[in-house]
Amino acid sequence: MPQAPTPKTKCVFLDRDGVLNKELGDYLVNLDDLIIPEGVPEALRLLKSAGFLLIVITNQAGIAKGLYGADLVFAIHEEMQKASDGSLDDLYFSPDHEKFTGRSLSRKPDSLMIEKAMAKYKIDPAQSWMVGDRDRDMEAGRKAGLKTIQIVSGEVSSIGDFTAGNLFDAANIIVETAL
Repeated sequence: MPQAPTPKTKCVFLDRDGVLNKELGDYLVNLDDLIIPEGVPEALRLLKSAGFLLIVITNQAGIAKGLYGADLVFAIHEEMQKASDGSLDDLYFSPDHEKFTGRSLSRKPDSLMIEKAMAKYKIDPAQSWMVGDRDRDMEAGRKAGLKTIQIVSGEVSSIGDFTAGNLFDAANIIVETAL
């Protein structure tokens, strides 16, 4: 008797700076400067309770530029885990920058980081989302076949399938759409 196929997993891929933590305008080079906006831990818990994997997908060109090391990226991730009761399932980051390390397919707007996570966790793109604050996040999500939500403030234009003012609003869109 043939076995039924294993159902694929649904996931929300999350950009870091500008989504999970306050965008400082340049690079977050000191753990003491990390600001997790109000509503982020609640949004992550809401998405988790709705059955989504939560995977961070972030460009970290400051590593290529010598501004900080991978240890800081992991330390920031650990602080986010503490703030959200361990809601984040994985972290993928690109330490590359085309002017310092050459072109990399892992760096957004390319989608290699997302594709690797999709293969590892057997993620169904039709049930999954990319949430980011930049056009390159939306482009990477689209290349991987995801629905997209762009976090925008004010009258900024968006190329996302949806827009939201913050991660909590985005989480509500995702949960309502998934019903």
